[in-house]
Amino acid sequence: MATKKTEKQHANLGKGTGRRKTAVARVYLREGEGNITINGRKVEEYFGNPLYVYMVHQPLEVTDNNNKFDLVINVTGGGPTGQAGACRHGIARALVEHDEANRPALHANGFMTRDSRMVERKKFGQPGARRKFQFSKR
Repeated sequence: MATKKTEKQHANLGKGTGRRKTAVARVYLREGEGNITINGRKVEEYFGNPLYVYMVHQPLEVTDNNNKFDLVINVTGGGPTGQAGACRHGIARALVEHDEANRPALHANGFMTRDSRMVERKKFGQPGARRKFQFSKR
């Protein structure tokens, strides 16, 4: 007889979707002691560069929630800079969903604003987005 597999359900205190360039991060805020997991790996292991780890921790430091919550983040698309920015945006949104009192501090530091800068598309008849082929007079 097959045994039914029981999974432990985690109560999400807040959810947030962060975006930057082409990266999208889904953030789940849970009770815990400050563990951050990105795509099943620790944040230091996922982002080798300490700058990106710092970017992910910024919203927690500003709101003084460093060791209060566990964060589970699923991030797709883009490169490391875009993914770190998307994680930061998603964490800020999740913290505001959990406690609205966090909004002024996060907004003042620019974590609630989606950075809308994206790569401009390449146009036809040109080698790149802005670059033109060299003009030949003769």
